Parts: sequence; structure tokens; C-alpha cells
Amino acid sequence: MSPLEIFAALITVVSIVLTAVENIWCWPTGVVSVVLYAWIFWEARFYANAGLQIVVFLPLILYGWYAWLHGGKNETELRVSRTTLWGWIVTILIGAMATAAAAWWMKAHTDAAMPLADAGTTAFSIVAEAMTARKWIENWLVWIVVDGVSTWMFFTQRLYPSAVLYGVFVPLAVYGWVQWRRSLASA
Repeated sequence: MSPLEIFAALITVVSIVLTAVENIWCWPTGVVSVVLYAWIFWEARFYANAGLQIVVFLPLILYGWYAWLHGGKNETELRVSRTTLWGWIVTILIGAMATAAAAWWMKAHTDAAMPLADAGTTAFSIVAEAMTARKWIENWLVWIVVDGVSTWMFFTQRLYPSAVLYGVFVPLAVYGWVQWRRSLASA
């Protein structure tokens, strides 16, 4: 584990904590996190994960940053809200279809160790990040599942530092859920 990877993990934890307390600085720290992980993954020759950081997560983070500042009524600050029925339908369909397609492709064309778990955690991470950008409180529930499955996946593949990091993400997601519930109740 390099000093850069340690710093990337720490800045990611900071970004999640800032997200949990609805601090707008979660987005700039998120930018730093995805850029660092894109570099780390590229250097490790995980090209798809590197691309995912830049092509998917960076635009979602930039959108979230804008939405939190101007996505509310009359372009005001966005408030925590519940996911609408339509939001659930769209996010679950997109997550499920992306999971099925990616798992099928990996199983057919790669030697992926855990194609379904890998595809599912990737697809639903994207879904959860989009939900976070809209300040839908249920994003934390999706993150709890994604981080829990990722922890198990990394542990079974003996990627212990990653398993520990994602294991830390689970209580951070619970903390975010609790904080956003308070924010929703006080609105």
C-alpha cells in the first residue's frame, strides 16, 4: 500500500463523513478522491476501474456539487428528501440491467472471480452516487448493501486492506442515514 493509496483512502473517508453531515465540501474532496483512485487504478492496470472513476463518478460528483447548491426550488440549496416511487423504479431497473449485462459480459469474456458481485457492486455504486447527488436519503441504504457486499467480496479474495476500508464504509453509511433522517425530520 503506497502513501498515495493511504491518502486516497483517507480523503475518501473524509468525503463520506462530509456527505453525511451535508457539508458541500464533500464534493471537492470527492473530486480529489476519484482523481487519485483513477491514477492508482491506472497504475495497477485496472483500466476499467480507472475509467469508471473519470467517466462516471467524476461527472456524477460535479453534478451533485451543482445540484446541492442549486437543485432546490427556485435554484436554491437542495434539501434531503425521500426517493420517489419513480426514482426507485428507475434506479432499480438501471442497477439491475447494468448488473445483468456486466455480469454476463464478464462471465463470457473474462476470468472474473466474482462476476455477479463485481457487476452488482459497481452498478449499484453508480445508482447510489446518483441518489446522493439528488439528496435522496435512501442512498445510504443502497451504500450499506453495496459496501457490505464489497467487504465480503474483497475479504473472500484476500484483499484485506480493501475489505477493511469497505468495512469502515458500512458504519459511515449508517451514520449518514442517521444524520440525514435528522435533517429530513427537521425540514
